[in-house]
Amino acid sequence: MGFFITTVIFLLAGFVGIGLFRVLYNKGPETNLLHYTWVITATICCWLTWAIVYMAQMHPLVVPILKAEGE
Repeated sequence: MGFFITTVIFLLAGFVGIGLFRVLYNKGPETNLLHYTWVITATICCWLTWAIVYMAQMHPLVVPILKAEGE
């Protein structure tokens, strides 16, 4: 999967999370704002972790040392 497609998946997961919190835990505007903040923060943190790992695999800092055949 590409970077863009997975980013869209994280966006959709965030919107689904916000929708579920709105339906299941609707306790007033202040509480809903706190729940939205939690879901958005969790989505951004998960996406950022995934993006760092994804990009680290594209351009690794440490190059493996290959041994010649016979050693």
